[in-house]
Amino acid sequence: MIWSIIVGGLIGWVAGLIMGRDIPGGVIGNIIAGFIGSWLGNMFFSGFGPEMGGFFIIPSLIGAIVLIAVVSFVLGQRR
Repeated sequence: MIWSIIVGGLIGWVAGLIMGRDIPGGVIGNIIAGFIGSWLGNMFFSGFGPEMGGFFIIPSLIGAIVLIAVVSFVLGQRR
């Protein structure tokens, strides 16, 4: 469980670095983005690439990037 939290946070953090923006909520937001992005990525791109902490890294990263882009777009529209 702790390993999954660490890996989810790292995936969310790397996705935020790639996008050039962070998800609101800091570290907790990154962990949530990593988990939800991993779930979405693995659902659409059924597990390929290296696996760490129960997450397939490449699909998880793609899912987290898409999630951050959507959340940033929605929050940008609200302002």
